[in-house]
Parts: sequence; structure tokens; C-alpha cells
Amino acid sequence: MEVKVLSSKLVKPAYSAGEAPMPATEYIPLSIFDRVTFEMQMAIIYAFAAPAPSTAAIENGLATVLAQYRAFAGQLGEAPDGTPSVVLNDRGARLVEATVDADLTDMVPSKPTPELLKLHPDLEAVHEEVVLLQLTRFRCGSLAVGFTSNHVVADGHATSNFLVAWGRGTRGLPMGLPPVHHHKDLFKPRSSPRVEHDHRNREYYLPSPTDVVGHHSDAADNIVIHKAHFTKDFIAGLRAKASEGRGRPFSRFETILAHLWRTMTRARDLSPEETSKIRLSVDGRHRLGQPAEYFGNMVLWAFPRSTVGDLLNRPLKHAAQVIHDEVARVDGAYFQSFVDFASSGAAEKEGLARSAVCKDAHCPDVEVDSWLTFPFYELDFGTGSPSYFMPAYFPTEGMLFLAPSNFGDGSVDAFVPLFQENLQAFKECCYSMG
Repeated sequence: MEVKVLSSKLVKPAYSAGEAPMPATEYIPLSIFDRVTFEMQMAIIYAFAAPAPSTAAIENGLATVLAQYRAFAGQLGEAPDGTPSVVLNDRGARLVEATVDADLTDMVPSKPTPELLKLHPDLEAVHEEVVLLQLTRFRCGSLAVGFTSNHVVADGHATSNFLVAWGRGTRGLPMGLPPVHHHKDLFKPRSSPRVEHDHRNREYYLPSPTDVVGHHSDAADNIVIHKAHFTKDFIAGLRAKASEGRGRPFSRFETILAHLWRTMTRARDLSPEETSKIRLSVDGRHRLGQPAEYFGNMVLWAFPRSTVGDLLNRPLKHAAQVIHDEVARVDGAYFQSFVDFASSGAAEKEGLARSAVCKDAHCPDVEVDSWLTFPFYELDFGTGSPSYFMPAYFPTEGMLFLAPSNFGDGSVDAFVPLFQENLQAFKECCYSMG
């Protein structure tokens, strides 16, 4: 299906009288958390049913919000002293307008496919902008908004704050508290640094000459993304089963992830002796006493692990407890230990690299991005909330995305990339409580 590009422009911040920043160019130094996160584009798709908001309204709202969220109008670069930074030069966000002679339902299926990449500016090309947007209008009057941002500049929490503010700015409403940025006096090591955890083998690793990093099309060709829809009642049943005999029930997230971990492990047909682990992000804002408005990355990872035999032969409670306990370990003391280690210079001296790298496949492991608590559905340009929201096509086996469903009834959609040969087995046990 052909998507016709009509225009491409830079949308710059629109400052009110007396609001323009002085000096014109400022710098936000990358934090130790920015430097260990994934170097990737965060790409999502919004769909708005007819009557969709106008391009002029969306563009004006974007210019308004960029005046408050200048990092998303800047570029990655260096400060004059060579410090890696976000350069606040007001270059702007890239806005592409496009049209397609089809209905939205023809192109936006219930799960991500390669066709969705046409709803973004070319993600393989080199872009100088931090934020890329494509507004694609359909024959039926619907609108798809393809939003892409550089993960090094902002994590999911910060990006969701921006998106909500963008909608409010478009409607002429107050955008909320302004973002709080990193500065050189944040995240200081203790006067007597104490590295109490094995950060060398968690946030970092020692690369070898044989390591291969990056995506390769051969692997992607054998991956299909399956969408599993879990109703509120199904989730309640899972939680009851996992939490049986436990005083406080496991959270919705812990329960769904435990279920998917076991289901994927079973579908992969792994040997009982193998070990499977999960990489899941843990927000450090409240753990380090930082405000919810902190704009950047403040995430480290928990790594629950279990043998395949234990995952499949022990009850759901086992997997949920492993996840719960590992997340609990990544507490404020853990974050401070990381600050002490990352500030020591040991990683640079020892030639360590960030462990958060994009891969073709994670088998026997799993990685999860949970958007269950982010207010992505609150993006409203004046015609109401989006009718649909989902991640763009990201064919990495074992990379799960969890998001609230568009029904707004407490149900959850899980986007699960699998090798083609494992798909049928996954479908057969995905909705089993066993």
C-alpha cells in the first residue's frame, strides 16, 4: 500500500513574548542513566478516528509544547567542554505529512506488521532531530500519528509526560509542571562510595571481539509479532491463581509477565536445564527522591531468572515471586550503588560497554517494556482520545510490549515477537491458566 509524502518540515518552539531562552543555545549533560540506556528509537503509533484533528492544530500545539520541552527540539551533541549533551539549539522536531488512498483498517491491523513502518519517517535513515513525527491521513478521514523519539534523551515516563502536555497545549490548556532536567550536581557519588552490587555484569558487560551487535534482516524475516489480548476477568483469574495463599496479591504487571514468561518458555521448547532471565526496567525517580517531572532517563533493570524446569514444573506463583523479589532488590540503595560505580570511572578504565543493546533475538531470555502505567491514551488534540495505540513494528524475538487495550475496560494487550515456528505452540497455551 503506497503512502504518499506531501511535505516534510521542522517545527520549532513557539515562545510567547519575553519567553525566548537566553542564551539561545544551552546544554543538558547526559546523565549516567542516559549513558547506559538503549541507543534506539522509541516508535509508537496513534490512530484517531474521523473527524480527526487538523494538521494546523497539531503543528501549533507541537510548537507550543516544544517551548517547554526544549530537549525534544534539540540535538544530541557535545557541550563546549566535550561533555556528551543534549544541545538546546531549537533545531525543531521533524514533521512529515502524508496521505494514503485506503481506509485506516486496511493498513493498521490488530498487531504490528512491516506495513506500520510506512507510518513513520524512515527509521533506518540518519536523522539529526530527536523527535520525528508523521501525520498520515486516510481515505476514511482517520489519522495515524507516528511518533518517534531518541531513547537516549528520554525514557518512557518522560516521553508520556511530553505527549500529554502536547495534547493539552494543542487545546490551549495549561501543560502542567515544566520538565526538570539533569545537571552536573545531580547523581553524585557518596563521600565514601560503596559499590554493593555487581554492576559490571548487569548494567555493563566486557565486550569481546566476537560480539555482534545490531539487527540483521535474516533474523527479522523469521519473526512474527503476535498480539495477545487479556481480558480483565482473565487477569483477575490469573492473579487469584498466582496469589493463592499469599497475604498480598501480586500486581497485575507481575502476574501477566509471569504468565507470559512461562508461556514463551513452553513455546520455545527449551531444555529443563537451561536458564531464562528477564530484563525489565525499574523507574528510579521516587527511589532517588526525584520528581515525576524529571525529563531524561532514570531507569535501571531487574533481572529475574529461573531454570526452565522450575518455570514449567512449578506453579505460576513461583515465576511471579521471582519477578517480585528481583524488582524489590532494585531499590534506592541499589540505585545509589550504581551512581557510586558509574561515577568512579571504572567502566571506562576497564573497557566495559552498556549491556542495554538491541538484539535480533533474546531466546532463551525475555525483555519487557511495560506501558501499563503510562498515560498514553490521554493524548487529546481536541477531538478526543485516540481510538488505538500500539508500538510500531519492532521484530526482536522475545521483546515484549505490554499496553492497556483501547477498550478502556482494564484489559491488557501484549505484543509478543516470536519465531514463526514457535507461534502455534504459544497460541495453544497463551490462554491457559495452567
